[in-house]
Amino acid sequence: MSLFAPVSTTPPAAELLALLTLRLTPGLGPRRIEALRQHFGSALGVLDAPREALRAVPGLDSRSVAALGTAGPREAAEQELEKVAAARAQGKDITLLGRGLPGYPPALEALGDPPAVLWVRGPLPELPPTPPAVGIVGTRSASPHALSLTRQIAADLAGAGLAVVSGLARGVDTAAHSAAVDTGGLSLGVVGHAVDRVYPAENVDLARRLTLVSEYPLGTGPKAHHFPQRNRLIAALSAGVLVVEGELKSGSLITATHALECGRTVFAVPGRAGDLRAAGPHRLLREGAVLTETAADILTELGWAAGVAASGHAAPELPPEQAAVYAALSEPRTLDDLSALTGLSLTDLQTALMMLQLSGLAEDSGGRWLRR
Repeated sequence: MSLFAPVSTTPPAAELLALLTLRLTPGLGPRRIEALRQHFGSALGVLDAPREALRAVPGLDSRSVAALGTAGPREAAEQELEKVAAARAQGKDITLLGRGLPGYPPALEALGDPPAVLWVRGPLPELPPTPPAVGIVGTRSASPHALSLTRQIAADLAGAGLAVVSGLARGVDTAAHSAAVDTGGLSLGVVGHAVDRVYPAENVDLARRLTLVSEYPLGTGPKAHHFPQRNRLIAALSAGVLVVEGELKSGSLITATHALECGRTVFAVPGRAGDLRAAGPHRLLREGAVLTETAADILTELGWAAGVAASGHAAPELPPEQAAVYAALSEPRTLDDLSALTGLSLTDLQTALMMLQLSGLAEDSGGRWLRR
C-alpha cells in the first residue's frame, strides 16, 4: 500500500456517500474500511461486492458482513448528508471530506488509522504531509505562567504565518486558540464531538472563530473515549506538537506519543520541580523532546526560520538569530521584550535588528521594533 490513499475513479459524490456508509456501518473502523477499500478498489466497490466476496476478506467478521448487506447504513449516510446540506443552508460552513477524495488532508496519512470521513466547519488550509501548523496542548488546570507563555508562543507562531492546532479544551487549549485568532491567524480546533456542538460551553464564542475538525457525525456529543482518539488528529495535522503542562497520565502525553508515531517533532516547556503539571513535559524532555521557551525555538528546530505561511509559501530564509527576532516581532516590541523572548544578549539582539532593518524586514518606530 502506498503512503497516500489513491483517489478513487468513482465520481466523488458517489464515493463520498459510500465512504460515509462504511463509516456508519457497525463494526467497521478506519483500518478495516481502508483495507476493504484497497481490496475492492473503492468504497463504492465494497458496497457493490457480493456477500461471498465480503466473507473472503481476512479479518471481516460476520456481523460486519451482515450489516453491509442491509439498508440501514446507507439510509444513515443519506440522512447525514441531508443534515450537512441543511446546516449549510442555515449559513454554517460545514464540509465532509472523504479519504482518497479531493480536499482530504494528506497530513493525516501519517496516521495508521486516518478517518474515512472528516467533518470540517470553517476554512481548512492545505495540509500537506508536513503541514504549516503547530499543535499546542496541555492541562486544563494550567498555571497562570503556563497560560501566559502559551498565549505568547501561539501569538508568535500565528504571526509567523502558522496555523495553531489544539483541542478546544479549557486551559492551555483555550489560551492557544484565543491568542492565535486574536493575532489574526488561523487556528484548528480538533474536537471529540460533532462540529455542530461545542464543549465546554464557555467556548461557544471562541469556536465561531476557529476551524473545527471532527471524525464524528453531526449531533454527536462529547464522550470520554472520543478525546484520546481526537489527540491523534491533533498530532497528524501538526508539523510538531508543544506540550506546555501536563501530568504523567494525561491527554497531552497521549498526543505527544501520537506525534512521535507520526514522525512529528515533540516540544516541551520546562516547569517547576515538584509541580505535578510539569511532570509530563519533564519526562518528554528526558526522552529527547526539544526544550521550548519561545516560538523561535520551534521555528528554528523545524527549519522554518521566520516561519511558513499558512498558504504554503515559505517566508524569507534567515540566520537563526535573525529568525528568532523576526518571529518575535509578531507585534511591536521593545528591546527588553525582544531580549526576554529570544534569550539573545543585547549586543546580538542589536546586530540582528540592524541586519533585519538593512534587509527591509524590520524598522524602529519610537523605541518599538516592528516587522515590515
